[in-house]
Amino acid sequence: MSVVGAQPFIKPMQSPPSVSPGIQRRHTLPASEVRPLNTQDAISVFEIEREAFISVSGECPLHLDEVRHFLTLCPELSMGWFEEGRLVAFIIGSLWDQDRLTTDALTLHKPCGSTVHIHVLAVHRTFRQQGKGPILMWRYLQYLRCLPNVRRAVLMCEDFLIPFYRKSGFKVLGRCAITVANLTFTEMWYPISGHAYMRRNSEAIRFPQHPLTVPLTKTDERVDV
Repeated sequence: MSVVGAQPFIKPMQSPPSVSPGIQRRHTLPASEVRPLNTQDAISVFEIEREAFISVSGECPLHLDEVRHFLTLCPELSMGWFEEGRLVAFIIGSLWDQDRLTTDALTLHKPCGSTVHIHVLAVHRTFRQQGKGPILMWRYLQYLRCLPNVRRAVLMCEDFLIPFYRKSGFKVLGRCAITVANLTFTEMWYPISGHAYMRRNSEAIRFPQHPLTVPLTKTDERVDV
């Protein structure tokens, strides 16, 4: 999938100012950053996902091998929020080429599709109730606007999560054809159109030819979606 159109959303990060040896930082990890996930992140992803979903519904949207599968096929459709190198929240998506989700959408990535299927959004338990989920979703949807072939995002969720996703701009499509064990889902969608809104203080770099490294600003952390 061509992502040349993503570059207008992004501006090159400025080189850090030189620091004299006597006052060097203790570490070089940014306090907060957003970047695409890779297969080395798979175990951290699955541990957060398992804790978030097993206790609530008894099922994980993606098992560990499926996490690795999508992070191998389409890492550019994932996004992770890291605090000092530690994964605290993430989204994993893939491309889909039909109007509605079917069971094939749970495991397939369709490179020619124009719909991004958001498989999972999860936040580490110690970082919940801080607005990280809505902020990460906002950034992800803005990024999707930069992909020239993407026209919409879809997801399926349990009914109690509908208000959460509505606050991010998703609309109900109807009952989802997919069931998992005894669970049923509602399918929701978000139109991808126009240009990404770029915050005055945002920084980012090209994606995905170079890793996405986007330091989060205080402005971002005040977003109320």
